[in-house]
Amino acid sequence: MHPVLFHIGDFVIPSYGAVTALGVLLALALALRTARIAGRDTNLDSGKVWNLCILSLFAALAAARLLLVIANWSALRLHPAWLLGLAMVHHPLLAATGSLAGAGCALWYAHRNKLPLRATADALAPPLILGLAFEQLGALAAGSGYGIEAESGFRWAVTYTNPMAAIWSGAPLGVPLHPVQAYAALAFLTLAVLLLVWLPAERRKGDVAGLGLMGSGLAIYITELWRDPTGRGSLLHGALDGPQIAAILLVIAGALVLREPQTARPSTDEAADEAPAAAAQQSSTRGPA
Repeated sequence: MHPVLFHIGDFVIPSYGAVTALGVLLALALALRTARIAGRDTNLDSGKVWNLCILSLFAALAAARLLLVIANWSALRLHPAWLLGLAMVHHPLLAATGSLAGAGCALWYAHRNKLPLRATADALAPPLILGLAFEQLGALAAGSGYGIEAESGFRWAVTYTNPMAAIWSGAPLGVPLHPVQAYAALAFLTLAVLLLVWLPAERRKGDVAGLGLMGSGLAIYITELWRDPTGRGSLLHGALDGPQIAAILLVIAGALVLREPQTARPSTDEAADEAPAAAAQQSSTRGPA
């Protein structure tokens, strides 16, 4: 594959960053449309949704870069120019840190500006998942989050030969691998399209967000089965890795969002007190026999 998109002199434009940036731009443009659809019968302001997306994006990027600086501070003190190379580093922990920072910023902004939480989440679900699809395409080009070794004769295996894929992402060179990033990109793209179709017809606010959480959790969990486990953490003696644990939490969160609210039922004492009053009212409406 091609971890370097092109050069401008000594300046390198990585494929991962370029493809991911394209996905971000498309997701931002889509968010304006989904905000108008989700906010048809609410006070959801598409301009405020745009501001929320921009602030959350910067919060996610800043948190991920700050974690990289802290983790590599001893080396960066000796070689400050290496700070520019941190943009080439990709790791599940960075993604988790950025996601948490972005989600926290989005919740803060929505609360501060009194945005309807469920309608806002519905508007953001399809763009976010579309962005994840492009992020995985960029990872495929760069060799980040590479798959396990493919079986002999596997027809659509990918083989990385560019040394930059090994330097930036640790991808093994000259080994046929499962294109797990393409699997994930296809799953996310399909889910984004389904949510876009469902959004105008949703029965209850929050349904699209709940389906997005559950669908993305399932996509992450299943595709991790073909992803190389190196550096992804493990639990239960390797039965689960870090992203799979996050995927389970996403499915649980989606199920909670989709759960029907329980209608309040009167207690036994309240029902006993109300029964005589209801009987008296009924007899008075009938009148004398």
